[in-house]
Amino acid sequence: MLQKQGVLTREDILGLLQGTPSIVAEAVNLEEQLQPNGIDLTVREISSFSSRGNLTAGNEGREISRVTPLAFDAQGGVDLVPGAYLVTFNEIVALPADIMALGRPRSSLNRCGVSLHSAAWDAGYTGRSQSLIVVYNSHGFRLHKNARVMQLVFFHTSRRVGQGYSGKYQGENI
Repeated sequence: MLQKQGVLTREDILGLLQGTPSIVAEAVNLEEQLQPNGIDLTVREISSFSSRGNLTAGNEGREISRVTPLAFDAQGGVDLVPGAYLVTFNEIVALPADIMALGRPRSSLNRCGVSLHSAAWDAGYTGRSQSLIVVYNSHGFRLHKNARVMQLVFFHTSRRVGQGYSGKYQGENI
């Protein structure tokens, strides 16, 4: 049974995976990805930034940086030099009106001199999300397709939101 507030457990998430829509769809290997308090998201695509971005006080001046997808080699990997990259995940997240999520990098990334930065997943969001990967290691980093890079942790909100997420990224990359 789901708690009304707090972090969802593996058992809670398993129940929500059976829902329509599933809280997370298109997992690469659900048994491996499901954790005691979240689910790991995996790499679908990695891109480099090819233009600057711009944020203003209002959305009308927002310009999102263009990106160029990087090709995985015959072994399914790509060598990343130090710098910033945009990762697109395999999984599609569909949050009900009483659950939000936060993404955290897997500790293996940190141990390689790599960080992953993300934003909040608001209640009501549906999409194939993207996050920022930054390679700090001066020797670079090799990343493979379908690698688990982020743990998404789900939280019950104190009540259902009146209006779920309805921003620009609703339904992204589906």
